[in-house]
Amino acid sequence: MTFLSPWFGLALFVAALFGVRHLLHRGLAPAASTDGPTPAALGLSAQDVRIHGAQGLQLFAWYLPAPASAPHPTPAVVLLHGWGGNASTLLPAAQALHEAGHAVLLPESRNHGRSSRVGHSSLPRFAEDLEHALDWLAAQPGVDPRRLAAIGHSVGAAAVLLVASRRPGLAAVVSVSSFAHPEWVMRRWLAAHHVPYWPLGWLVNRYVESVIGARFEHIAPLATLGQALCPVLLLHGAQDATVPLADARQLIANKGQARATLIELAGTHEGFAEPAQATLAVLDFLARATAPRPGDGDPEAPLSTAPRISRSAASARPGSGGRPA
Repeated sequence: MTFLSPWFGLALFVAALFGVRHLLHRGLAPAASTDGPTPAALGLSAQDVRIHGAQGLQLFAWYLPAPASAPHPTPAVVLLHGWGGNASTLLPAAQALHEAGHAVLLPESRNHGRSSRVGHSSLPRFAEDLEHALDWLAAQPGVDPRRLAAIGHSVGAAAVLLVASRRPGLAAVVSVSSFAHPEWVMRRWLAAHHVPYWPLGWLVNRYVESVIGARFEHIAPLATLGQALCPVLLLHGAQDATVPLADARQLIANKGQARATLIELAGTHEGFAEPAQATLAVLDFLARATAPRPGDGDPEAPLSTAPRISRSAASARPGSGGRPA
């Protein structure tokens, strides 16, 4: 019995590791949901489009060309949902942006909504899908490719920060409810499943890194925000129990030379208590960040040019189903 005890302990450890591995693979393949309102339900005329992504996959998206009354070429925004979301998640935010004069694209990341299901999902893959969406949007008639912005929620928020750190020419990004570091997210997940961090949790995190093909420290918003090549707005709910407000405060405290601003609003991970506040903050930020500059092909436009914000746009929710943009 004394001889077998170490082997018995090792067997239990290996069994636990494989059990956690099974949970992880289930977690890295979110259920594809198409629940939520359609553009027509909000009185919007949207085009169903398919965007070619990596490895031949197809990304479904709704596209709202800028209103005919908007000055052309127009600023344009990609709205990226979070884990388990879809294009409907951010549709009310798209309505507000569209009324303010933006062209808007709402893609669904792989394994989400109506997009291709292939392999696992991850922060790097969210960012890769966002890059393809931005490329597609930049090529559309009437869109000013120098005035592109991206808005993301949760994992989508971390993805816009990753893209902002490596994509020159992006005009602005808005990160809503982003976590600060994947390691912290995994520690919270492990604790929720009663998995001790050392040594099992540590091994699990290293295994996840091998699956997604990236080190947490390289893709963490805590690292990418400081490398952002464009202005950044961080929005976070003060009562967020999924991603604590402390994450957002850590991000802004470590922004380095990044042109980043944090706005804390009453609300949870799923929505803000006063959605109009968030909507106005985003519209004002984008109006300034995407304003035409001298040499942008519109020499007569003043630096302060900004889309007019209508009453309905200002009062629209930044997200649907209780989820922020």
